[in-house]
Amino acid sequence: MALSSLALSKAKPREKPYKLADGHGLYLLITPQGGRYWRMNYRFGGKAKTMAMGVFPLITLAEAREKREAARKLLASGSDPTATRKEAEAREAFEATTGFRTVAEEWLAKREREGLADITLGKVKWLLEFAYPSLGDRKISEITSMELLAVLRQVEGRGRHETARRLRSVCGRVFRYAIATGRAEHDLSANLRDALTTPKVKHLAAITNSQQVGPLMRAIEAFDGHAVTRAALRLAPHVFVRPGELRHAEWTEIDFDKALWSIPAEKMKMRRPHRVPLSRQSLEILASIHGVTGTGKFVFPGFQSIKRPMSENALNGALRRLGYSGDEMTSHGFRAMASTLLNEMGKWHPDAIERQLAHAEADAVRRAYARGEYWDERVTMMQAWSDYLEELAGAPLTGH
Repeated sequence: MALSSLALSKAKPREKPYKLADGHGLYLLITPQGGRYWRMNYRFGGKAKTMAMGVFPLITLAEAREKREAARKLLASGSDPTATRKEAEAREAFEATTGFRTVAEEWLAKREREGLADITLGKVKWLLEFAYPSLGDRKISEITSMELLAVLRQVEGRGRHETARRLRSVCGRVFRYAIATGRAEHDLSANLRDALTTPKVKHLAAITNSQQVGPLMRAIEAFDGHAVTRAALRLAPHVFVRPGELRHAEWTEIDFDKALWSIPAEKMKMRRPHRVPLSRQSLEILASIHGVTGTGKFVFPGFQSIKRPMSENALNGALRRLGYSGDEMTSHGFRAMASTLLNEMGKWHPDAIERQLAHAEADAVRRAYARGEYWDERVTMMQAWSDYLEELAGAPLTGH
């Protein structure tokens, strides 16, 4: 039956599928449910095949015939039109995933599944926002070194040399992921390592002289600010964890009976669970704040909402109130203070100190064999450390 506009418009569904054909391989398949689909029968490689050409009336008769003629040309050239179309669709779908932003977001999703800390993910996303305006929609394999350098230079031009350096590193990870997934061939960032201004290394300020620790501890004990801030500030030198780990401490992680704080891997920089032996002084500080925040999730909740941890600037702000400038002492500085003075004591195995600082072993072979946690020594060390802080302060550090 030859196809016609009238036949197409009047065709009604029947109990079984049937066809309206034009006599040249093209036909309209009409289903019992009323669906109308363009199809074309052909032979390729000695086998009978059918090619879908769209839905009527979205695809008109004229358009369906154009598609049929294009398919015939492919057959004449020795190509299977169905396979050719699938290849084109796959290529088009692949091309849609090759933009820099798309690749970067895919890589970020992978890192999130792998357990990268939320705070680290946030920093990476913030860095990539500098690149998206210029590179976001560009096909990643077509981006040039000069284009990437221009983005980095814009950041440098604002005086943010360290940010530019970190952005180059993050972009490098995106390019390497693109290489691994077949969407790029070169890591452009590697060529730009020496093109950026090397920022001056600025170590986080810390008091590491034992003669200055006493006045610091006395100042902390005298802090008259918010109870939550005061408790966190008092606990920080005793446990010397990273500030983010302290801020995100949860009551479920604290075991008073075992004198233990167990920090899950997802909160740790190195993505490994960490245990902190709690000294008598640490336990008393935690007990003192439990009556204030113990019914909530966080040990040190924020001022605006108990559902969020305290601000990352709270401890540094407290130190400023105590008269310590950013060049003298920071909340991160308690780690350097403990590391320096514990090593100077000469009583503790260096690896025990490193384990308690939750540092990663740089040597992969050594890391594989250094499975000892020095736990008993760490328990003894942490109590001795709190006693030492109390000794330097010249007065008990709890019970106030």
